Amino acid sequence: MIGVDDEGAAPESEVAPRASALVDAFVIGHLRVEVGSSPQTIRAYASDLARYLEWCDRAGCDPLHPDAAALRRYVGEMDRARYSRRTIARRLSAIRSFFSWLQIEGHTNIDPVSVIASPKLPSKLPRVVPTDVLNALLDAPDAGSAAGLRDRAILELLYASGARVSEIVALDARDVDRQLGQVRLVGKGDKQRIVPLYAQAVGRIDDYLRLGRPQHVRAAGAKRTDDALFLNRLGTRMSDGAVRRMMKKHLESVGGAANISPHSLRHTFATNLLDGGADLRTVQELLGHVALSTTQVYTHVSVKRLRDVHRDAHPRA
Repeated sequence: MIGVDDEGAAPESEVAPRASALVDAFVIGHLRVEVGSSPQTIRAYASDLARYLEWCDRAGCDPLHPDAAALRRYVGEMDRARYSRRTIARRLSAIRSFFSWLQIEGHTNIDPVSVIASPKLPSKLPRVVPTDVLNALLDAPDAGSAAGLRDRAILELLYASGARVSEIVALDARDVDRQLGQVRLVGKGDKQRIVPLYAQAVGRIDDYLRLGRPQHVRAAGAKRTDDALFLNRLGTRMSDGAVRRMMKKHLESVGGAANISPHSLRHTFATNLLDGGADLRTVQELLGHVALSTTQVYTHVSVKRLRDVHRDAHPRA
């Protein structure tokens, strides 16, 4: 429990260090250790809460005991600085989660964010990669080099499994069962799921493991290399940033849109399954979504596609 003075707030000289320490405890102890959040989620929360603490310092506001008026001023400042609604909503969500944790842990008995409404976000449908761009992208890496074999395997696996890029880079070689044609993925909250793979994806992983990965191991010159499935030229695990840069490079080579990302392949995987007749529950399991409502956005994409086809094909549309 935070030490407080007679007014119910910590002494001013102690506020900033205590607030910073509690943010660290929330991000590292709770999100990383207890919840098992992804590195991207942890970085986002840490950044958003750091911005909140910086604003409180500038505004002379106690970050652990703000009132609704102070938080409205914070939102107003972000709005005047032309932050997007999505960014403002995300930062408020981080503060809301932080105060919820503070209450559970007994550090505070107030919830100042509960009376602050988040900005209404515009409806945003997932981006689906056009079939011609998708096929060109999957075949873009050079199959005659170790890096090309690795890139072909990564891109094919992203589309074959609908995995998040963080799940792909976290794979060890043993997580892929080539005989059964499946991969074991570890998603948010350390939840595991088994996703089947089609033959071409298994073949590309097999080519990489036989011909590509050993070259990365030898080039690294290390006696012991990482157990990671996908290695960089140093013989260590690839990062999610490296995968994003790799995909961007191959997209540029085939003239693909710059805003297509590894997550776009996940969206394409889900949408194509639903278009092909898969039921929503199955797609939910394959994506590793906890809530069915998260998966339902892809049904909207499919309906939109049907409307587009109808508009273009029907003579009276």
